[in-house]
Amino acid sequence: MVKTNRFSLTLESLARLAPGAEIKHSVPGSNVPSLSEVLAEFAPLPHAALLLGLATDGLPILLNLLDALPGPIMITGDEGCGKTNFLRTIAGSINQTNSSNGVRYLVISNNPAEWRGTANSGNCEGILSANESNISNHLHAMVELTHSNRGDGQIYLLLIDHLESLIADSEAQQDLRWLLLRGPARRVWPIITVNSSIAVSEMYRPWLDAFRTRLFGHIENDHLTQLLTGSYQVSFASRVASHQFAMREGNDWLPFWIPALE
Repeated sequence: MVKTNRFSLTLESLARLAPGAEIKHSVPGSNVPSLSEVLAEFAPLPHAALLLGLATDGLPILLNLLDALPGPIMITGDEGCGKTNFLRTIAGSINQTNSSNGVRYLVISNNPAEWRGTANSGNCEGILSANESNISNHLHAMVELTHSNRGDGQIYLLLIDHLESLIADSEAQQDLRWLLLRGPARRVWPIITVNSSIAVSEMYRPWLDAFRTRLFGHIENDHLTQLLTGSYQVSFASRVASHQFAMREGNDWLPFWIPALE
């Protein structure tokens, strides 16, 4: 890979596909570098830059956590496409590149056991089960933190794995909507996963408009892809390893992949 200092105010990548192209994804196979290897190759990352993955040309895709323009981020795809690993990679990137005084994160998951070891990081506020009876209290505390987090305040990430398990809690919905609407402007970033079949369901559709940045893993059913992207000219159904994703940039589609977890 070739080092680069290229960094935009939002999402950054040099890989592009022509509009209307099928996302075929170049699969690196056994040559996928680990997260530590990728971070070492591009060190130091720009201030407040979060590594999301690598484009097919090997250049990094970065999120500027000081620019609220992308808004809350939704990671969607079929069951088993790598959504949880994506979130765990984001957490791992924070652990390796940011002090606990700079960037912190809270995880809400319907399977906290998948996050074993993460809780030991100084950047981690906690690993919560979406089924906890007091989960709404934690979200309300995050809202209060957001109200006070201005100027040079810390950056916080709210990593929610399987949003569908959380929005079933009616008490949590109001605070969650506020965080989705106002969080990034106050340096509190909701990054969530949801299965593609649930994302287009009647229960979830009212939440879709909150996510103008959507990252797509493998989706076998092209009709679901059309509903989620608004395009009839793109498919994510090609055979793909669990670390392959794509995002829209303007009229283009950018394929990328996430590093391997150690």
